[in-house]
Amino acid sequence: MKKSSRWIVDGADLSRRSMLRVGALSFMGMNLSRYLQAAPLANSSGTTALPGKAQACILLWLNGGPSHIDMWDPKANSSFKPMSTNVPGIRISELLPRSARHMDKLAVIRSMHTEENNHGMGHHYVMTGHRPNPSMKFPAFSSIITKEMGPRKDVPANIIVPKIHPGYRNYYKAHFLGAQYEPLEIPDPNDQGFEVPDLSLPDWLTVERMESRRTFLGVVDQLYRRKVESAEHASMDAFRTQAWNMILSPAVREAFDLSKESEATRDAYGRNTFGQSVLIARRMVEAGSRFVTALDLNRPETGRDWDTHFGNDYQHRDYLVPVVDRALSTLLEDLEQRGLLESTVVVVTGEFGRTHDLNVGGGRDHWCHCFSVVLGGGGIRGGQVIGASDERGAYVADRMVTVGDLLATIYKAFGIDWTKEYMHPIGRPLKIANSINDETGTPIEELV
Repeated sequence: MKKSSRWIVDGADLSRRSMLRVGALSFMGMNLSRYLQAAPLANSSGTTALPGKAQACILLWLNGGPSHIDMWDPKANSSFKPMSTNVPGIRISELLPRSARHMDKLAVIRSMHTEENNHGMGHHYVMTGHRPNPSMKFPAFSSIITKEMGPRKDVPANIIVPKIHPGYRNYYKAHFLGAQYEPLEIPDPNDQGFEVPDLSLPDWLTVERMESRRTFLGVVDQLYRRKVESAEHASMDAFRTQAWNMILSPAVREAFDLSKESEATRDAYGRNTFGQSVLIARRMVEAGSRFVTALDLNRPETGRDWDTHFGNDYQHRDYLVPVVDRALSTLLEDLEQRGLLESTVVVVTGEFGRTHDLNVGGGRDHWCHCFSVVLGGGGIRGGQVIGASDERGAYVADRMVTVGDLLATIYKAFGIDWTKEYMHPIGRPLKIANSINDETGTPIEELV
């Protein structure tokens, strides 16, 4: 029996239910149209973007916090040896042999620092640049990029795969920016029989019959408009057209159809939830999505994520790192072969790092004071290490980089003005690249 494959827009003002379920359209495309009524068909920011190479972003989110000293910033207090890469002088953990062959495409920030040391607040801080505030909701940078860049083609602009834990969902949302910038969640693509039924027509309902119903709807509209004239009708036509196009477009349906990929390609990414999620991310960016978050959390195969409070070494060695090493290296190769690497920013991070000492259970605990983030593509200049940690990877030894600086760097790659502020509904301006003490983050000049 197939698992339910719901496509979620949770918490949106329009509805907490799926907005793309064909069965709920009453053959008129109304629910999807309502969702799209909020979505501008062009960039609504009202500003002119600076020249930027990036057109899309793939975020590889390692939920729970990976150990930086066992991956990207190897130290003597790690059980794993450092290994050389294809960039002279840059060494990373022996657990990442595939990624080591692509360091010329990647930059490692080894001096990241956040102000939050617990999971939920850590998610919030990295995704927004703001510390949680009970009186305010802050939009995630994925939604900001989606808003500033505008949609492409008929595909959803902002996607999360697979479904995120409900307790963390708020940290990835658009909030006051509007429901049109919310990420759409899709099911686990590694599930047997994976599909997005919301974009699949019933067997008895052909494209021709749908087109006939659209024609009928047009007749009804014409009769109605003879009675009521409204300036809103023009925009409603555009939204409804976009809704129909999304449902009927073969390109949109095919973007989610992993059967279009060769068995060799699916194997290369890894036959697991994270590997197939990263493959979906590449497919969606290729189809026109602006931002796709591929989550590595609570893997169905193992039940583990990166919160290694016990058995840190064997979990990183046997389960966690090999899956990411395979998926990341394959993604970089795939994007490059398809001519997409120069226009797609790839970011690898979790909410923080892990302690430099092992606890009594052989685990590493939460550590926000210093950790590593990896990024490349989209005009980011790879083959570099930014900043440094101390000899044990505990604290920043050189050039602290804040979340605001990281966001400013990503925005600059897109040509987005990182100094921009949005006005919150309560009347307070919010920096989109917010750093410590509400300062504006600074792009890392070596990278962009």
